Amino acid sequence: MAKLQPAVQKETKRTAIFTFAAVAVMILVFAIGHMIWPDSIPFDYRVILGGVCGGAVAVLNFFMMALMVQKAASMDDQDKVKLTVRSSYTQRLAMQIIWMIIAIAAPCFQFIAGILPLLFPSLGIKLRGILHLNME
Repeated sequence: MAKLQPAVQKETKRTAIFTFAAVAVMILVFAIGHMIWPDSIPFDYRVILGGVCGGAVAVLNFFMMALMVQKAASMDDQDKVKLTVRSSYTQRLAMQIIWMIIAIAAPCFQFIAGILPLLFPSLGIKLRGILHLNME
């Protein structure tokens, strides 16, 4: 594997910052919701653990995608590029599905708090584009 490109490092850092900031907001929303509707909205260690682990899976997924793009950009053979892209997508999708199953099945995670962070990297990228944020 070639050296990690600065763009991969930079974008992964941006994605991690946004993702974990969004996880913190999500945890705060759970806490406030629990104070207002304690019977309907849970709030305990399972929410925090689910959010942190879900955020980690989301950032890892983004990082793996960025590594694949870096690798594919250095290839000359288009058939190998297609194979690399498909293989990476399949592996990343499988990782997310396995995480979702764990988040739902394991009693130590609140499943919504565990699954919701998977959406945060995409949301952050879209918001940066809409708001034209550079985030240097």
